[in-house]
Amino acid sequence: MANILVVDDEHGIRDLLWEILNDEGHNVELAENAAQARAARLRERPDLVLLDIWMPDTDGVTLLKEWSSTGALTMPVIMMSGHATIDTAVEATKIGALAFLEKPVTLQKLLKAVEQGLARGNLSKPLAMVALTPPTPPLMHQVESPFLVAPVAADSGPQSSQNFLLDKPLREARDEFEKAYFEYHLARENGSMTRVAEKTGLERTHLYRKLKQLGVDLTRGKRI
Repeated sequence: MANILVVDDEHGIRDLLWEILNDEGHNVELAENAAQARAARLRERPDLVLLDIWMPDTDGVTLLKEWSSTGALTMPVIMMSGHATIDTAVEATKIGALAFLEKPVTLQKLLKAVEQGLARGNLSKPLAMVALTPPTPPLMHQVESPFLVAPVAADSGPQSSQNFLLDKPLREARDEFEKAYFEYHLARENGSMTRVAEKTGLERTHLYRKLKQLGVDLTRGKRI
């Protein structure tokens, strides 16, 4: 989990990025202009900044230049714009920006850039400050019924054991299986709806509707 500052004068963009990054388990601070960004930079000490180039008071490149000249550019910064030229992107990179994302930002490009930015930021920290997570040993997930016990191998995630009675009506048995299926993936992905949608091949809107219909607790397994 990281502290990420999103700086953009468009309300819809801020809300969208907050939803996606918060869903990934990050703490997200929002700023709509350079003044708010400066205050948030001092208050939150972000691990990563997503910075829009075109803003009404002070543009993103000027703010980036300010942080660089005052020694405040201690975190990776990813620039965003829907109208910037190649020259602007090159200038921002020379000043110290890690990457440039063109709007509209796609989900895959956003998550990849954030992952790379946080990894780059961790490299600059002392070793003692970098959390090392030991590898999780393979687990066996077992599904049981009155007729069959079938062990299912998994490379990571929580261990589970579910009992499914096959003498029930098909709809009831299917709902029980689907609920257990989604609870399992939510636990494996630490409550990230974005990753569960990718794993199960469902659109996020359809996934939310399905989980609500099945009575799945969306707070279960959510990262704190």
